[in-house]
Amino acid sequence: MDLGVGTGRIGSAFVAAGDDYLGVDLSFGMLAEFARRAALERRFPRLAQADGRALPFPNAAFDAVMLIHVFGGMRQWRAVLAEARRVLRPTGALVLGRSLAPADGLDAMMKQRLALILDQMEREAPGRNTRDEAERWLEAEAAERRRLIAAEWTAERTPRGFLERHRSGALFSKLPTPIKDEALQKLAAWAAEKFGSLDAAFAERHEFELNIYRFG
Repeated sequence: MDLGVGTGRIGSAFVAAGDDYLGVDLSFGMLAEFARRAALERRFPRLAQADGRALPFPNAAFDAVMLIHVFGGMRQWRAVLAEARRVLRPTGALVLGRSLAPADGLDAMMKQRLALILDQMEREAPGRNTRDEAERWLEAEAAERRRLIAAEWTAERTPRGFLERHRSGALFSKLPTPIKDEALQKLAAWAAEKFGSLDAAFAERHEFELNIYRFG
């Protein structure tokens, strides 16, 4: 089961491979888009609309439960992980996945500057990423944890690209529009001065990390 599948950016590969796969998401619109894209390639994935805090599946129903790029500012992650464990077979694996950018890369510098700008505007940073809390909980609960770098690639990053992506980010998008606009304008001015251009390109090495937990 792929919990929080969205539009199938990750799940489509499992469907193409013919895996015994089920994609689950709370958003019917995202699931519909996944199904539409898959149908263009004459593939018809098994999809279910459900709340991760109350999954409509029996106990011990799945060999693996994946949560890929789903944490962000999730407030009720304990309920989601409890449900994931409930539907997982005793010998199964709970898999958390995320992309990792360099700690000293462009995105990291932009995030640090944005946090400073919001602080100067007397606005708190918009929530926190709960993934670290969830991982600490899993470390305490799991019998085994294995970390795997599943892929590595070089990505080209620009300040303009960061500004465009960050506006719709799960946490930042919760701020009032005037605050978002002002903060991004100030960040754009800082980036243009620091890097010479909003289109200055930086080649960075990225990784896709999987953390695999077993409880049996």
